[in-house]
Amino acid sequence: MKAHTEYFTFHTNKRRDLVHLTPQLEQVRSRSGIEEGFMLVSAMHITAGVFVNDDESGLHEDIWKWLEGLAPFRAEYKHHRTGEDNGDAHLKSLLVHHEVTVPITKGRLDLGPWQRVFYAEFDGQRDKRLIVKVMGI
Repeated sequence: MKAHTEYFTFHTNKRRDLVHLTPQLEQVRSRSGIEEGFMLVSAMHITAGVFVNDDESGLHEDIWKWLEGLAPFRAEYKHHRTGEDNGDAHLKSLLVHHEVTVPITKGRLDLGPWQRVFYAEFDGQRDKRLIVKVMGI
């Protein structure tokens, strides 16, 4: 078995943003040379997430609305007593989770017909890192 690791840095222009990762991940898989195995995609920050879903703008709007409904931006989070104002970003990250594992089969990411991988930024406008680790043969 072999492993290949790459890091990406994102600096979104907005506080909340979505980055479609699938094309970059296909390139990482290609550079890795791994034909059979797994790819771990993990946000290295507690106010970001990674998820798999459809690349459809209406769905993206629905996801943002759902997250804002469950973890709205508001001033009274106790976390804000630390001087931060991103308590909602931490909660949104818990809802989305920080990583996904994608199977690799016959030299391709083995995603369903509509599945795509996304990086979700909940407290942007500064550098955030993502690790991609490919393992297999």
